[in-house]
Amino acid sequence: MSSARVFSWSGAISVLLLAGVALAGDSAAVPGLGPATWYPSWDLGLGLNSGTVSAVLAVAAVLGAVAVVAGLRAVGGSFLAPRQVLIAVVAAVAVLTLLPPLGSADHLSYLAYGRIAAAGDDPYVEDPAAWRDGTDPVAGAVQPPWQHTTSVYGPVATAAQALAAWAGDGSLRLTVWIWQIFCGLAFLAVALTLDRLTRGDPAARARTWVLWTLNPLLLGQIVLGGHLDVISVAFAIGAIALASRRPALAGVLIGAAVGSKITFGLFALAILWGLRHRPWPELARHLGVMASAGLAVLVPVHLWTGWHTYDRLSAASSQVSLATPWRLVTNQLDPVFGSVVRDVVGPLSMALGAVLVVLLLRRLRAHPTGISGDTETAAMARAAFALAAGWLLMTPYSLPWYDSMVWAPLALLAPTLLDGALLARLFVLVLAYVPGRVVGMSVQVEEITLGFRKSVAPWLELAVIVTVVVWTCLRWKDFRASATPDDEEQRRSSASLAPGSTDSTPARPTE
Repeated sequence: MSSARVFSWSGAISVLLLAGVALAGDSAAVPGLGPATWYPSWDLGLGLNSGTVSAVLAVAAVLGAVAVVAGLRAVGGSFLAPRQVLIAVVAAVAVLTLLPPLGSADHLSYLAYGRIAAAGDDPYVEDPAAWRDGTDPVAGAVQPPWQHTTSVYGPVATAAQALAAWAGDGSLRLTVWIWQIFCGLAFLAVALTLDRLTRGDPAARARTWVLWTLNPLLLGQIVLGGHLDVISVAFAIGAIALASRRPALAGVLIGAAVGSKITFGLFALAILWGLRHRPWPELARHLGVMASAGLAVLVPVHLWTGWHTYDRLSAASSQVSLATPWRLVTNQLDPVFGSVVRDVVGPLSMALGAVLVVLLLRRLRAHPTGISGDTETAAMARAAFALAAGWLLMTPYSLPWYDSMVWAPLALLAPTLLDGALLARLFVLVLAYVPGRVVGMSVQVEEITLGFRKSVAPWLELAVIVTVVVWTCLRWKDFRASATPDDEEQRRSSASLAPGSTDSTPARPTE
């Protein structure tokens, strides 16, 4: 069987298995949404046991990873036609948005915050479980261990959550469905943006289909999972696509991305990196327009939510998730030194992340992308990948859906060993969080899934980090000595501009 057929069949079966678990209804992977209604989100209420659910989800993850590997092998040869891709992704997103989210109960927290905000109260202060004495059908649906946790998300995210809650009008199922529509549309927006950026290179275009558009792991995590991250990615990748020529619109989008999840400020740095070779007066004007547009989004929404919007970030920054390599450190040192270890891990991880970003930027500086004729946007894509990868690989707290922020820029780069490394990372994290919730598991399933999450996944994630670091240092002297075509070309183009020239934009040679 050809790689293209393996990609198609294994990907389709993976998505169908995920959809089947969601359609079955309340389980260890799917938070229940209460009594059935004629409108979505629809489920059959079968009540599958945690063992069955975990086995099906594990098989879906394996098939999803196989699909990505086969798809990458098929790129460059005979592959799907654009029309087939469009039909496939629209069908997949349409089906998945009609079903209850699975893999976590995060969506219930999102919508609780939205419900509180839509009522005119403060989700950054109000306890979701206690709000309205715990009787609200949406806010009261938050599940352990998050019932008493206030919002940690930015005000743009809160506005989107409030819009979904307002439209849902007190119905948990309807509110969840509307949120799923938001996530599905955001996923399609990213797919369209990547497709537009690579439309001049058939192989690069097909690569975006494999790594994003028809990637079963991402479809399961951020579309069916209903995670806010996909909305943030849509804003951020849209900003990168427009930043070179449409600074006002790009500023609005990057402001919305940062205002939804503050970590997407990394994409703002990527935009700065891509524009850095422009002549200073032009650069100042361009950045001034972009910054003004971004502030026009960020200032009003922060005035709405208040100065305490990010109060919980300091507490959240000390958390260490079970599947990250940092857990190997805290497990050993916490019993000896106590919580002070967490105070050190955060700054240390940021420092190591910064080092990895520098290594990746150096290694990728001359690396080709699928973006034709725009070296600035190509440089932004490289920087966005480097910054996102440096943060994700080194942060002490990471979950599988967080990886969506690195897969969009990765899809724009030419193939490297990083494809396999990041696929391995995502696959391990997906397996580590099967079935995904902290309730509803049998003793046997809990022992297996938590055992893998605590004892196996951190070592595998560490192996990924080591692989990436070694790759960045490979042929270091060659890369240090080599010229960087895009940088040198932009310097020459900038220097050649006449002071009174009507063409104020440096030439952007085909990469």
